[in-house]
Amino acid sequence: MHGGRDVSRLGRLRKETGYTQETFATAFAQEAARLGISASVSVRQLRRWEAESPPPLPHPGQQAVLEAMFGLPLADMGFDVPAHRRATVQRIGDDGDVKRRAFVAGTGAVAAAAILPDQHGPRIGTSDVAVLRGRLAELYAVDHCSGGVPAKVRAKQLEGHLTQILKGSVYTAKIGRDLHAMLSELHSNQAWYGYDGGPVSQARAASLEALTAAQLIGDELLQISALETLVLIDVKADRSWEAASAVETAYGLARRAGAGPAVHLVIALREVNVSTHVGDPAAARRALSRALSYQSRNESSTEVPHWARFAGSVEIDYATADMYARAGMPQRAVPFLRAAVAGLGGGYARNAAWYRSKLANTLLNAGEVEGACAEMVGVVESCGEIASTRLTRRIQDFQKAVDGIGTTAARDASEQIQETLQGGRT
Repeated sequence: MHGGRDVSRLGRLRKETGYTQETFATAFAQEAARLGISASVSVRQLRRWEAESPPPLPHPGQQAVLEAMFGLPLADMGFDVPAHRRATVQRIGDDGDVKRRAFVAGTGAVAAAAILPDQHGPRIGTSDVAVLRGRLAELYAVDHCSGGVPAKVRAKQLEGHLTQILKGSVYTAKIGRDLHAMLSELHSNQAWYGYDGGPVSQARAASLEALTAAQLIGDELLQISALETLVLIDVKADRSWEAASAVETAYGLARRAGAGPAVHLVIALREVNVSTHVGDPAAARRALSRALSYQSRNESSTEVPHWARFAGSVEIDYATADMYARAGMPQRAVPFLRAAVAGLGGGYARNAAWYRSKLANTLLNAGEVEGACAEMVGVVESCGEIASTRLTRRIQDFQKAVDGIGTTAARDASEQIQETLQGGRT
């Protein structure tokens, strides 16, 4: 007997896996091409399958594609299937359009409950992905405003949730790609938190996890995201040879992906980081020139990946200042640092404190003690809600440097830093 419950089974499956009737028809054609089967379905035919009782029986090619997409035998989709059509052996185990366990449809009815014990378990659709992506976006805001320490805690919780979904839920290949993409982006964030607060070994492991997740879905842009963070970590760990290789690999991926100026700008900035670290100012200047060229090119904001939107004139100014500072020319670095600090918009409290603390140290190296102390006092007064191990270490290093200076400004700055650090405000 075919009641509404059986007849609508295919429609419920389609909706639960995140398809409209139009997108399902497109996905059906893509799956058929992947399987090498000459089969298609129109929206009109899909509507008949979902609405009529009994629904018209798909031809064998359509059956193979449907079973591949849903990971279920055709009979479980509400169709009356003749015995000879149930005897075909099917194996669905290669993450086609639905990530399901393999099944073998032998003679007689398939014991679906035994093979798919959670047949009615959680199905992940586009709305679920939107919620998860919102949680991922929140991590950026937390990091920008409060630093990597609180963001790291939230990221760990989100990682556990994503991993559980990937292990125990049912989703289409498109949803699966979205989940893997988010996991890659999340690991890149965790790598950054490790770079910000350590340990470096954990940061590097997270970066490699991000790279692996991006490689599994063939996403070149997310691979670049993982690599650009790995460059920073490698520089910090004095693995300059690997950092340089990561830059070259990123450029190659960008060419293959047809990436826009913003992505190339990020890579050029990381090239500056490597060249500055190894003490090659000529190479750093060439990379800065490339960065300026990329930055000057128009690009729609919708074309820029979320992880690359930080890159712009501020980061170029900061990289230029770092090049001069490391070359022992703090006076030339100061104006670029001032420009970077002035160029930061709202919502970047962590970066503002980091850039200002760099300016304070550079001013001190340039012999401008009073200006340096005033800048660092401003940092400690404004960063009460920022929890960043890297920032704390920079402030501590500044305090040690001014402790040996006998001026009033130096003593006052040292005392204020001490009070702030003892109060646990950074």
